[in-house]
Amino acid sequence: MLTHYRYARIERERRFLLCDFPHGQPIVRMRRITDRYIEGTNLRLREQKDDGSPPVFKLTQKIPAPASAAQQGYITTMYLDGDGHERLSQLSAKVLAKLRYSVPPFGIDVFEGELDGLVLAEAEFDSPAEAAALKIPDFIAHEVSTDSRFTGGLLAHASRQDLETWLSDYGLTIWSQWLHRPPQHTR
Repeated sequence: MLTHYRYARIERERRFLLCDFPHGQPIVRMRRITDRYIEGTNLRLREQKDDGSPPVFKLTQKIPAPASAAQQGYITTMYLDGDGHERLSQLSAKVLAKLRYSVPPFGIDVFEGELDGLVLAEAEFDSPAEAAALKIPDFIAHEVSTDSRFTGGLLAHASRQDLETWLSDYGLTIWSQWLHRPPQHTR
């Protein structure tokens, strides 16, 4: 099965739209993420910055191969130095920027730019059983794990109108409150 993806691992994650931020939950880390989805490929170039730490650069390939709600496909990641990142960032790409709040077991992404007001939570798992055992907290509005519109590669190409339409399919609107006062780091 993995013969074509020798160095890849199975990616298991579940994604959710939120109805509220998980108040009272500790935010253990905030990370600024800028993803560049390289045109014509399934490659993502990522720069992530934690407060007070040097940036981390990654080149990731994602091959969709859903087998369940949690299995997204295969993922291979390579860490880069700044020069490698700089060279690859010259390639034509769609950019997606977000602030990720780590509220275990979730990473809560607050999107910027064209997608201001979109808030998604995701959780990653080592096994299908672990994914199935996730208890859904009450700040979750809808699971969108099988809705490809809410994957990074498609979100990077989405317009504001697309986002409004996609959210309305779930009875939701863009979160205007995130535009002015995102949550603060609590740890």
